[in-house]
Amino acid sequence: MFERLKEDINSVFDRDPAARNMFEVLTNYPGMHAIWGHRLSNFFWRNGFKWLGRTVSTLFRWFTGVEIHPGATLGRRFFIDHGMGVVIGETAEIGDDVTLYHGVTLGGTSWNAGKRHPTLGNNVVVGAGAKILGPLDIGENARIGSNAVVVKDIPPGATVIGIPGRIVNDASTKASQTKERAEMAKQYGFDAYAVSDENPDPVAKAIGRLLDHIHLVDKKMSDVCKEVNELGGNVCQDELPQLSVGEFVEDEAKAAERRKQAAEKFDPGI
Repeated sequence: MFERLKEDINSVFDRDPAARNMFEVLTNYPGMHAIWGHRLSNFFWRNGFKWLGRTVSTLFRWFTGVEIHPGATLGRRFFIDHGMGVVIGETAEIGDDVTLYHGVTLGGTSWNAGKRHPTLGNNVVVGAGAKILGPLDIGENARIGSNAVVVKDIPPGATVIGIPGRIVNDASTKASQTKERAEMAKQYGFDAYAVSDENPDPVAKAIGRLLDHIHLVDKKMSDVCKEVNELGGNVCQDELPQLSVGEFVEDEAKAAERRKQAAEKFDPGI
């Protein structure tokens, strides 16, 4: 028991830079208290003492603000940061090294008995306020963004945001996209707007999608030109022009003058 307790506390240091020492984690982390309380309530639940299990669960909900049904299955080194408002349903299954933030709900969408809550794989992180609803499978290493509402299965390594939740970064395509964008940047002579898979800017992500589309169109056009030339045509002989970042950066003095002229046109009294 003490080894498991030590493992839990050490996992906090890996994921919360605010943790200072073991005594502080032991006494001031309600998310951990809720998990330890669940182990007791789950013991009663599995051994046929259903009412006692629910009662222990309710007591810890009062103390911590975290509601974990005694029938839920929790993995090792599970961590609930902040804790308040977290709800975990009866048939939820959580893997090892999973992290939940405050306000997360692992809920059901049916009143029928049976499996009706999510299953989270190892190393999943669920952001504050997110809702995962139904008997879904969330793959290992997936990331669920804050306030996302997930209503369908998520593959391993994917990042999900929005309502309803949509995948914005799929591990299966990340490597190929990164390589293609690097090739495009080299072809055009500049870094493609510094677009990366980790960039949280939605505009940058949209530009990245456009660049992926342009890259695919270029490849298809190259194939078409090749076929036409093999049939005796003479197309696509010119190289793509080189672009410079400087062409897209306006001189600050010119920009100020342009803004001034626009303002004068709008209000001659300026």
